Amino acid sequence: MILTANPKASYLSHKEEIDEAIRRVNESGWYILGPEVEAFEAEFANYIGVKHCIGVNNGTDAIRLAVQAGKPFGGGEGVTVSMSATATVSAIVEAGWQPIMVDINDDDYTMNVEQLDAALTMPGMFIVPVHLYGQAARMKEILRLAKEREAIVIEDCAQAHGAMIDGKRVGSFGDGAAFSFYPTKNLGALGDGGAVVTDDDEIAHRTRLARMYGWEQRYVSNVHGGNTRLDELQAAILRVKLRYLDQDNAKRIKIAKIYDEAFADLGIKLPPKGGVYHQYTIRCPKRDELKQKLSEKEIGAAILYPVPIHLQPAYTDNPPLHLPITEKFASELLCLPMYPELSEGEVNAVCEAVRESTKHL
Repeated sequence: MILTANPKASYLSHKEEIDEAIRRVNESGWYILGPEVEAFEAEFANYIGVKHCIGVNNGTDAIRLAVQAGKPFGGGEGVTVSMSATATVSAIVEAGWQPIMVDINDDDYTMNVEQLDAALTMPGMFIVPVHLYGQAARMKEILRLAKEREAIVIEDCAQAHGAMIDGKRVGSFGDGAAFSFYPTKNLGALGDGGAVVTDDDEIAHRTRLARMYGWEQRYVSNVHGGNTRLDELQAAILRVKLRYLDQDNAKRIKIAKIYDEAFADLGIKLPPKGGVYHQYTIRCPKRDELKQKLSEKEIGAAILYPVPIHLQPAYTDNPPLHLPITEKFASELLCLPMYPELSEGEVNAVCEAVRESTKHL
């Protein structure tokens, strides 16, 4: 079976260095917020091109803390998209904000700027653009609107580690940004992990306080805070994998080009070009039939995401919000195997299986 994602393969490709990093932490006797976290935060901030990185427990907490730090006395509305992992909206709600969901563009599957314009009804709102599947959102237009409306921008970069816009990495455009290091991400840990990155000193300071009980002095909480820390083991693993991130993304892009050429004449919609291909997502009106045929040929395929957030029971309005492009996209999308460790033979097998399966739809 060729898996859709394979974090074990990522571990095995860097096994010696990762095992050495784990050994180093185990023997150090320092397991929480120590030198590995400090070093990773400096290295990742430098990679993204920002002043600050604050390691946290997961990507959901990263969004929540960034939103809370961006406007600490918040309450109000935050605009995002419905086509994302539930975590994006969940984090906004947990931060005490009311999510407003807008549609996506039909070509790049990121936030529709015209709908964002209409949704920004008052100063001081939040915008949480999602760089979906490794494809960068239209940040120049989003930032222009944010400036006009006095809105705060927190980028959701959970699927876009290393993606760039005009030579500048995503995560360095907004007031702050959130990353996830879930094992299947382009930069994945061997467990949960996340980070907030920012150039804003106050956002960084508030995030550092919030991730550990509001402490500036140990055991004394200056403000309310929780417990959401990136641990030393995951930081050490991420330090290894960060060194290979650009190389691994280049492999993803190479695989995507092979897929593009193989599927060009099949009558299915291919993903937008560019980005770092966290997922390689095609669109097919007979998606479920295609997925079943691929499964019979032992080719993994995933649906990310089958139910848009605005139609999920926890977040459904009454009457339900209608986002036509998002809803159509969710009914057609299919993610094919995409990770740097795919062999030439496996890539060719995926191409052959998709070509053969689409003939019989």
